Amino acid sequence: MKKNTGVDELIWLLAECYPDALCALEYKKDYELLFAARLSAQCTDARVNKITPELFGRYPTLEAIAGAELGELEEIIHSCGFFRAKARDIIAAAAMLLLEFGGRVPGTMDELLRLPGVGRKTANLMLGDIFGKPAVVVDTHCIRLSNRIGLVCTKDPARIEAELREMLPPESSSDFCHRLVLHGRAVCTARSPGCGVCCIAGGCSKVGVG
Repeated sequence: MKKNTGVDELIWLLAECYPDALCALEYKKDYELLFAARLSAQCTDARVNKITPELFGRYPTLEAIAGAELGELEEIIHSCGFFRAKARDIIAAAAMLLLEFGGRVPGTMDELLRLPGVGRKTANLMLGDIFGKPAVVVDTHCIRLSNRIGLVCTKDPARIEAELREMLPPESSSDFCHRLVLHGRAVCTARSPGCGVCCIAGGCSKVGVG
């Protein structure tokens, strides 16, 4: 693991600010988080959380989702955007989970990436939240904050994931990313960073790339 001055302090400060490092997406079953994450692409978690109760109420099992009529599922998820592609992916992924994985969400990166609509961001989310494995979830908040803080100097998600894996303790990486999301929504927003009220301002200034 590459040492980066101030990273340990940054991890500690974020943990003090946001002790509950929880994903904002609401779910009860493992596969529900998988599908909620697919719906969250180019959509807010808050909007997804309004859609999923009806979605999983109408289709309460993987079998029901796999057998869903495409147009009906599209209608339910319409407001989250890109609903046609998302509906196709959800139905296809449900079918693959049943046919190839015994109805269970797989627990490796390679297997998760085989599922329709699943990229590294969603795969890392599943590995960290469901399986408790080291994971680096690179979403828009992570990209923005890791650059502003000085942890990385790139907007490429793959490079950010690789560089954060090098500097973050594996056992802290998943929670760290969740806390970046919480901080990005509450304080360090896209429009303007609230440095005057930032709980990590002291640690942020000590972190430098390299």
